[in-house]
Amino acid sequence: MKEKFGVRQLIIYTIVILLTLSCLIPLLNVLALSLSSSQAVAGNRVGLWPVELTWAAYERIVNDTQFWRSFGISVFRVLVTLVLNIILIVTLAYPLSKSAKVFYSRKFFMSLIIFAMLFNGGMIPTYLIVRNLGLINSVWSLILPGAVPIGSMILVMNFFRGVPKSLEESALLDGANAWDVLLKIYIPISLPSLATVSLFSIVGSWNDFFGGLIYMTKIENYPLMTYIQSLSVNIAETLQNAAGLSTEQLQSLLAVSDRNLNAAKIVVAIVPLLVIYPFLQKYFVQGIVVGAVKE
Repeated sequence: MKEKFGVRQLIIYTIVILLTLSCLIPLLNVLALSLSSSQAVAGNRVGLWPVELTWAAYERIVNDTQFWRSFGISVFRVLVTLVLNIILIVTLAYPLSKSAKVFYSRKFFMSLIIFAMLFNGGMIPTYLIVRNLGLINSVWSLILPGAVPIGSMILVMNFFRGVPKSLEESALLDGANAWDVLLKIYIPISLPSLATVSLFSIVGSWNDFFGGLIYMTKIENYPLMTYIQSLSVNIAETLQNAAGLSTEQLQSLLAVSDRNLNAAKIVVAIVPLLVIYPFLQKYFVQGIVVGAVKE
């Protein structure tokens, strides 16, 4: 029987709508700031709709070759990090999901992993290792230090531990080996957890700008987030270059300020994630029957 719409449902819908607006309104404001003129932004006249619509901030970002070079570096970094993370997470989580009777050294390796997660070396020792390996100004310095995300590994390991043992035993009786069990049983069943850790990997790799500041000494090697973070509007330089320019050219130069440029940076940063998320969303809401076979 269909439940009637009452006070309880009204409160739930009201809370959901308020939470949605609290996330949506700031994004709309940032988008409006990025599309407004510097004069409108400086005068605090921008709300949820652009004032004196202009694409100057985006033109400032995309109309240079370094932007696209940094974009390519970030895409390469995200893809390689994702593949490396998934391979290492799965191959580490699978044996650790077994009991101590099956994997005798499980307690030792789990203790080692937890200790490394709680008491990591820190930024300076990591930098020294990267430098001694000759990875400064290499994209691999952005990939290898985070190759094994322990939190994601523990998430997948716990998911693997929930897979019915009967499925594995049946496969082994049919002549399957450990790789067959992992690839044909555990991974297909664990797609929701793998989609979750994949999203963590993509977001973390894409949004990280600090790694580029630490490990890159040349701007041409910056990933995208590091590059757009370094962009700023130098008013003195703009006025110095204004000599001999026409009125339209001068207006074009002065159309961008730090505030709308920073807003454009935020929009550029989140658009790829908004494109990727719908493809992974179904795995978060998809129900999966793990206990198809009773123990």
